[in-house]
Amino acid sequence: MNERAGASVVGVLRGLGSRPRGLTEGEAAERLAWAGENVVRPLPAPGWAPRLLRAARDPFTGVLFGLGVVSALDRAWGTAGVILVLVGVSCVLRAWGEMRADRAAAALGRLVPSTATVRRRATESCAPLAREVPVEEIVPGDVVQLAPGDVVPADVRLLRSRGFTVHQAALTGESAPVPKSPDAADDDGRLCFAGSDVASGTASGVVTATGAGTVLAATGGPSRRRVTAFGRAVNGVSWTLVRIMALAVPVVLAANAAVRGRGWETLPFAVAVAVGLTPEMLPVVVTAAFVRGARDLARDDGVIVKRLPALHDLGAMDVLCTDKTGTLTRGTLVVDAAAGDRDAVAWAALGSRWLLDGSDGLGLDAVDEALLAHPPDAPEPLPPGHSCVDVVPFTPARRLSTVVLARPDRPGTRMLVVKGAVEDVLARCAVDEPEREALRRRADALAGGGLRVLAVATAERPSRGRPFTPADERGLTPRGLVALRDETAPGARAALAALTAAGVEVKVLTGDHPGTAARVCRDLGLDLGPGAWDATDTACARVLTGDRVDTLDDEALAELAARAVLFARCTPAHKARVVDALRRAGRVAGYLGDGVNDLPALRAADVGVSPRDGADAARAAADVVLAAKDLTSIGTAVAAGRRATGNIATYLRVAVSSNLGNVISMLVAGVLLPFLPMLPAQVLAQNLCFDAAQLAFAYDRPGPSVLRRPARLRPEAFTRFVTLYGVFNAAADLATFGVLAVIASGERAFHAGWFTENLITQAMIMVMLRSGSAWGTGAGTGRGTGPGERTALPRPLRIAVAALAAIGLLLPLSPLAAPLRLRALPPLYYGLLAVVLAAYGAGLALARRHSARRRVVTGARGGTP
Repeated sequence: MNERAGASVVGVLRGLGSRPRGLTEGEAAERLAWAGENVVRPLPAPGWAPRLLRAARDPFTGVLFGLGVVSALDRAWGTAGVILVLVGVSCVLRAWGEMRADRAAAALGRLVPSTATVRRRATESCAPLAREVPVEEIVPGDVVQLAPGDVVPADVRLLRSRGFTVHQAALTGESAPVPKSPDAADDDGRLCFAGSDVASGTASGVVTATGAGTVLAATGGPSRRRVTAFGRAVNGVSWTLVRIMALAVPVVLAANAAVRGRGWETLPFAVAVAVGLTPEMLPVVVTAAFVRGARDLARDDGVIVKRLPALHDLGAMDVLCTDKTGTLTRGTLVVDAAAGDRDAVAWAALGSRWLLDGSDGLGLDAVDEALLAHPPDAPEPLPPGHSCVDVVPFTPARRLSTVVLARPDRPGTRMLVVKGAVEDVLARCAVDEPEREALRRRADALAGGGLRVLAVATAERPSRGRPFTPADERGLTPRGLVALRDETAPGARAALAALTAAGVEVKVLTGDHPGTAARVCRDLGLDLGPGAWDATDTACARVLTGDRVDTLDDEALAELAARAVLFARCTPAHKARVVDALRRAGRVAGYLGDGVNDLPALRAADVGVSPRDGADAARAAADVVLAAKDLTSIGTAVAAGRRATGNIATYLRVAVSSNLGNVISMLVAGVLLPFLPMLPAQVLAQNLCFDAAQLAFAYDRPGPSVLRRPARLRPEAFTRFVTLYGVFNAAADLATFGVLAVIASGERAFHAGWFTENLITQAMIMVMLRSGSAWGTGAGTGRGTGPGERTALPRPLRIAVAALAAIGLLLPLSPLAAPLRLRALPPLYYGLLAVVLAAYGAGLALARRHSARRRVVTGARGGTP
């Protein structure tokens, strides 16, 4: 119904079938029946089945499922059952974690009760009464009353107003209050939109649209989310493993057929080799690490992770885009006494104080609140005993306000104190042109430095019985300029410094004037380069405006966006385009926003973040919901994401390097030995033990270096790492084969000896290759963890490592040895095995130290595999 907004007040009321006195209760009930509740219906939450299907849709889970089917077709029921159970557990854990996060996020929205004041009549003949009704019962044609602090409940065409301004940053991103009046020149000035909040003044208006018909609902429509950093990383690692596994099965079959003449009877062994290469627990470890991180954030910090893989994206994030108002600033103004005139501040504060009394606070805006909060640094310019006799309030057309004061020392005289926009005040001053021009230049200089400037003037008039009007605001005497600035949020500077130290670059995207935003950025220590901002400087400008963004193609924008720190005068489309440009340049981009104007950017980012008091649509689109809108919470969530990613990377390093070594050993032994080097049941038992132990990595505590830089799963670094340490593991296996050839004979002895050595070497690398070890990986930096950064093994990991080594030593001596076709070995074997293991550990330590030294010296960026 917003098309009626451009009509006259009478036309709007007629079109809506309403009257200035409001609807009757019967009419409101009828309209509620056909118009529906005044709510923007969120998309229905998916049930268990869609969540399970979505959880099973990553490539690696598909590979595991395929191996399970192949095993079932080959009648390897044990292998197939274990694989399918692991896939099922992983999917259930992920679906359960995301469902719980969705319930927590929905509960946040129910914490804030919503009512509005409407004017209704019991019957047609009754007088209208103002009453509070739930927002969802507002209907088109209702006449609503608005006062400071109210949230506009629907799209409203103003009927009357007095000093009325609203904050509509949720829709436009502009922090300054916007004047609204029924007599404004265009619809933007006559309409108030759902989701805006009243900054000052009072107004009444008729509801033109509710629920899905509002501008808020139209802006917040659903949109498909693109593949994020986690999706790209998992796809890369998964397809690397797929290629290795696809090669392993035919190589095993071909080698056994060519050398030993074995045919399809080796297929179960080949499948077992592929399964042995596969880190079967990856989906479970990933989900367990994410669920643990999300649980800790929700319990300790009130941060809700709605999409579990968003934890990886937070940890991998290397650039955070954020709006300004409410994040970097408190959304309030403070007086900058050093930049303004001392006397002007005193006169302006006097005017605001009497405006508060003379208009019952209805004409106060953010400027008046700042002046009233400013501690006086000059004596009050009028003697005690003066009083307010009249007020000429602010209007959008005049852009100034006036208080009329009675002075006890001059009974027949009235003092007018006028403050407002510099041009409007100076136009009413009785000064010569050079003085006027000097004040203009000074005001321009202050505004160019990011300050909001108003002028203050006074005049004396004879007392009279009739009210004062705007016509009396002539022949004024200028008293000077008052400078105000956005107040930075407490802790914002320290939080920015912490994010920068953690390798996260912060970029500010705002709808505000570039000068104002640049001042805030400099106050917070963000480097905008030397001199004033220059939106036309394509070579070195670190400030870009929306109109400049419009002139750039995608490639040029990506280049400039990498260098720019501040993007001002941005529309929602500009914000989304900047975020998309950063992602195309290879950055992992997060976006922190709370308004409907932030929706495109929230959806374009790898991870979207919104505070819990943000717009409903913003919270629905975000992946992470903060308890409060501050950068400190972001830092906490980033650290949690890096810990989770570090644990997942540790599992991948340990599991795949160990498994690759085993595959190499199996291929060599399969060619040299007259029997299979390990039976499928033994491979399965070994994998079950190793996989169960490695689940403890979800509870590891990565070293400090993991938290210093963005942690991203990088397939190329993963491939290099597992190849190097897979060869080391194969060397230990081959040395064990040599020992067994000397002191033991027979198939069972070989199987038992390799089984024991395999589990013990796997226990060793669980300790030596974890990110909290003396070497670690640097979690995305390529820099090794320093020797002083060793972290103790947490209890779950200690138990898992000890259990794995104990099973390797004791299982061949237990009653379970016979079903697995293992047997006890002579004591000499264990002595020689200790020598092999000592050499293996020394080799690992030397390789770690050399690699860490090389990376620190070269500064290579290796990434977290």
